[in-house]
Amino acid sequence: ALNYLISGDFYKGVPMGKVTTLAGESGAGKSFIASGNLVRNAQAQGIFVVLLDSENALDETWLQAIGVDTSEDKLLRIGVSMIDDVAKIISDFVKDYKSDYGSMDPEERPKVMFVIDSLGMLLTPTDVDQFQKGDMKGDLGRKAKSLTALVRNAVNQIAQWDIGLVCTNHTYASQDMFDPDDKISGGQGFIYASSIVIAMKKLKLKEDSDGNKTSQVHGIRAACKVMKSRYSKPFESVQLKIPYESGLNPFSGLFEMFEDMGILTKQGNRYLYTSPVTGEEILEFRKNWSDDKLKIVMDEFKENQNA
Repeated sequence: ALNYLISGDFYKGVPMGKVTTLAGESGAGKSFIASGNLVRNAQAQGIFVVLLDSENALDETWLQAIGVDTSEDKLLRIGVSMIDDVAKIISDFVKDYKSDYGSMDPEERPKVMFVIDSLGMLLTPTDVDQFQKGDMKGDLGRKAKSLTALVRNAVNQIAQWDIGLVCTNHTYASQDMFDPDDKISGGQGFIYASSIVIAMKKLKLKEDSDGNKTSQVHGIRAACKVMKSRYSKPFESVQLKIPYESGLNPFSGLFEMFEDMGILTKQGNRYLYTSPVTGEEILEFRKNWSDDKLKIVMDEFKENQNA
């Protein structure tokens, strides 16, 4: 569902040669999606991942638990603290990439994905200097300018290559009653430079594995709104269910999306789907709409769109 909102295709997610930003409050699922699902699926497509961790939270055990291959030929994990360090790592890497693979046919070049988790925890030299002096006056906007410069330069360097960049960042509650959406920290400059911006909000998941509502919290519901995209309509939303025990189901959010689109229509206590391809009907209770049935709807919807 999130793939579709980002790219207009259920099987395509974040693009190469672009910058994608996931922003949200603590615990909204940013790291789970960016450093977990995205990395795992990138590796499955033969994409090498460089994971830049500024939060010191992405330990090997956690990554392996959510299916990330941490072997050296699949993942390079680097702890970072300074914006300048991130800029140098990306700049040096792209320079070597151009030197080693620039003369090769595009189809033969290796694909690489950078993931920065997160921008919000990165420091400027001013931050460090003030901390060491014990005089925390603030950086006078230097961090926002540095982040903007980082993203803009990264966009220019990776644009024509099979290199992607995904960042996570923090948000804070808006105090503007006329613009109530949460604000992304670090200024607006790097948001303008990003190709895709996804805002995430943390909600409680009070459903068990069978879909029954309970009073207990079984995980989080990550409410995702695509604030900016160059591949589909902006400001579309979807809620992804991330149970603590099993993690994110790839088909999460699809049922609600198809219901909102009118593809699934309520008939009494059941939901009807009429195939635009074969004309066949599926009428099932909400709980019986399994992943296999949702995949049928998804694939036929895509086939009908292409036709």
